[in-house]
Amino acid sequence: MAKRNNRVKSTNDLELKDRLVAINRVTKVTKGGRAFSFAAITVVGDENGIIGWGLGKANEVTAAIAKGVETAKKNLIKVPVYKGTIPHEVSAKFGGSRIFLKPASEGTGVKAGGAMRAVLESVGITDVLAKSKGSSNPHNLVKATIAALDELRSPAQVAQNRGVSVEKVFNGK
Repeated sequence: MAKRNNRVKSTNDLELKDRLVAINRVTKVTKGGRAFSFAAITVVGDENGIIGWGLGKANEVTAAIAKGVETAKKNLIKVPVYKGTIPHEVSAKFGGSRIFLKPASEGTGVKAGGAMRAVLESVGITDVLAKSKGSSNPHNLVKATIAALDELRSPAQVAQNRGVSVEKVFNGK
């Protein structure tokens, strides 16, 4: 499948909210004892179709989170959100994590766990059914979820590719 260019060019006018997905304490054993550092995976989004993820590593938790947020702001993509849900079913894989996202009717809520929930809420999706299979590693789940969201196409894009109206995409007539 061809890689789409859903990248967001400028972050100056966006009101981004950051979320901490996971923090990991890493120990390096040296001659002088144990040296602890932290790795934080974060997601940022405007809750209106913009999402990005980042990984920050530092000797203090707050510095790791700040680095993760800065990295996330450099990896933003645009996701089509249609009436609070996704326009169609999508699945993706990253590493050992496999995920499946399915649109849900209004009022369903975000039926997803942990790392997937943080990503879906940050992008502004309010109703979706999600399933993760395989590895529950937060790093791989975040990357797989963002890969799935990057594959989504809006009804307008589908209509333009087919050369028909948006109503014909939904009605099939």
